[in-house]
Amino acid sequence: MNAPTPLVELLGASWTAEACVTAATWNADGSHAGLTLGDGTLVLAPGKWEGGPRLKPHETRGVELIKATAPPPPLARFPVHDGVSLGLAADPDGGFLSAGDDGRLVQVDIEGNARVLATAPGRWIDHVATSRAGLRAYASGRLVRLIGAMENELTLPASSTALMFSPSGQQLAIAHAGGVTLWDTRAATSRLLACPGLPRALAWSPDGRYLVSGMEGNALHGWRLPDGDDIELGGYPLQPGSLSFAADGRVLVTNGGPRAVCWRFDPPGAQDRPRECGVAGSAPVSLVACHPSLSLIALGYHSGAVLLCQPGGADVLFVRANGGAPVSALAWAPDGGRLAYGTEAGEIALVYLPHALFRIAGSQ
Repeated sequence: MNAPTPLVELLGASWTAEACVTAATWNADGSHAGLTLGDGTLVLAPGKWEGGPRLKPHETRGVELIKATAPPPPLARFPVHDGVSLGLAADPDGGFLSAGDDGRLVQVDIEGNARVLATAPGRWIDHVATSRAGLRAYASGRLVRLIGAMENELTLPASSTALMFSPSGQQLAIAHAGGVTLWDTRAATSRLLACPGLPRALAWSPDGRYLVSGMEGNALHGWRLPDGDDIELGGYPLQPGSLSFAADGRVLVTNGGPRAVCWRFDPPGAQDRPRECGVAGSAPVSLVACHPSLSLIALGYHSGAVLLCQPGGADVLFVRANGGAPVSALAWAPDGGRLAYGTEAGEIALVYLPHALFRIAGSQ
């Protein structure tokens, strides 16, 4: 799994942190990538900088890529937690929200100004989620709270394992042993979507019709929400812990094997066989992230490789070559023009990937 010229060397910027990267996301306007570390630090990397790579109009080729003429600025580093950051989300106000095992939920703006929004003395704040509608939620064990413009709380039948707002922001999905609780934040009502086992990851389809969970038992369990029908998708050699829907909602991409697994969702069928993409090697896929508008997937591997492919496609573009620590964080900027990733060894990189670089006709 080696590429002669990985895109990060042509179009990227790299840094080294002192601890494992635990999560990555971008702020709402895409100006900065935020990455949390295993020592409780939040680092911010600028999406653009003076002298960075750019596109220039060309008389015959349409556009010409101009490589960076100046190095990127150093990472901005902010100590946020007395321990490990367990969750990270883009804050509706423009910065970031970080949840930690010190029992604090901290809001940090891009200048590094920090404000504690919630505390859970003696407990961990395990998960945090935000919505496009401006809602904030966090989970601590069996307790889930909405904070900010809308305040409420919910007690679960078991400790939470994942937290994710629906695309509309009206519903909050909370995974726990025995299923997923769906909380209607406006009506302040909840219902249980039951399934045997322990769901550990969640993904909503872009239209909000489907909710899918990655199960501890090497399978997917999902629901078609308008009628409540269950969806069972199995056959994984490993646990699918990273799930991402394509922008058009027609494909669900997951890890759980040596290549990315792509399930048809237009509509899904229990008898359907999934397609695969990426490169198979001795190390499996660790993370998947679908592009926000194109039929394009970013894959991170336990071997340290990062690559781009299309659902079910055979071709790949290497962002980072094989070799090094597992990829532990992967996130597209909101406009899809940049990709951030981090590894368990503390390597951090941003790669400039403007849409003009890709000729993709329709969705797969």
